[in-house]
Amino acid sequence: MKTVKKITHCLLLSLPLLFLPFISSEAREPTPAERIEIKDIRFWSNPTYTRIVIDLSGTTSYKDHLLKEDPSIKKPPRLFIDFSNAVTSSNLKRSLLINDGLLKKVRTGQYNRDTVRVVLDIESIGEYRIFPLEEPFRIVVDVMAKGTAKPSPPATTSKRAVRKSSPPIQGEGKIGRIIIDPGHGGKDPGAVGRRGLKEKDVNLKIARKLKQSLKKRFKGKVLLTRERDTFIPLEERTAIANTKGADLFLSIHTNASPNRKARGVETYYLNFTTDEEAIRLAARENATSPQQMSDLQFILNDLMKTAKTNESVRLAANIQESIVSKLRKRYRRINGNGIKGAPFYVLVGTQMPSVLIEVSFISNSEEETRLKTDAYLNGIVQGIATGLLAYINGDGVSAL
Repeated sequence: MKTVKKITHCLLLSLPLLFLPFISSEAREPTPAERIEIKDIRFWSNPTYTRIVIDLSGTTSYKDHLLKEDPSIKKPPRLFIDFSNAVTSSNLKRSLLINDGLLKKVRTGQYNRDTVRVVLDIESIGEYRIFPLEEPFRIVVDVMAKGTAKPSPPATTSKRAVRKSSPPIQGEGKIGRIIIDPGHGGKDPGAVGRRGLKEKDVNLKIARKLKQSLKKRFKGKVLLTRERDTFIPLEERTAIANTKGADLFLSIHTNASPNRKARGVETYYLNFTTDEEAIRLAARENATSPQQMSDLQFILNDLMKTAKTNESVRLAANIQESIVSKLRKRYRRINGNGIKGAPFYVLVGTQMPSVLIEVSFISNSEEETRLKTDAYLNGIVQGIATGLLAYINGDGVSAL
């Protein structure tokens, strides 16, 4: 049975692991070899945002607590996370200096025989969120400066769309930086077509072409999360977008389905869903299981409070309509599958309007053949670029 921990601070959100199996107090004590290792701690930061990722060798429970500053013993405010049934790896760096204005450093130690404590020494923060990601199991801590998190009311969408003449409400004002994320890469090929075409290669080609196209039509900066065939964890892609100060974030993917007849274009934003196909897709892109997607949706209840959901819906609507329209001018049987919400890891924690685009089904033999051609990829790129610029200029569509 799932339990929910009470929020004990009006500004600070804390979310424990909610889906661990119940362990009887009479169960035998685990041996040192059975304990979970804290393997590594990674971080990305700028003066208004820091993401810390704690890598573990397996799943375990944890709890966190915020300690106020204690001038009597010259201790700064601290946030600590205790991991049960855990030990520190011999290769773990016990202290990481950050000094980004939000956090001073991160310290790790064996609190007692069965507990590892990770301590974040705070300089000045306004809000934090803690949540787990699976396969491999890791804990993500997002720390924000005061005033950076702006709630977004829940979005509602339908298959209808209308022309919109007034500029979209973008929340951050001028769009000056776009980050494009070519999905998968390196050891992670993504989906593979029947004729051997790899999703990671298609995604990178589209991202490179899109960057070049936008350079000719967009005055701001365009960056890629990866420029070559390298593996980047999903949580790092989000951190790159946040720490680089992106105003828009686009993750590029090709779709796959057990149904070889499935085809078409669909665009996603971060949200809850009960759609089995969307859950299956999110599980594949997250490299996890549909059951764990159900758990993530429970966690999203808190994470969605600061998501740019309405702006993401508008961005998705413009891009989706534009890609389908562009491809239908030259190709037959282009299905427009609409815009949908789903719990994608790569969109969790983004601080800007963000979408994930499934440009075609690599599992469909006809669309796989098309994805091998520059003409088809160029049509996709033109569609994305046109929809993106329509959103920025306020002359595209708005989902209802």
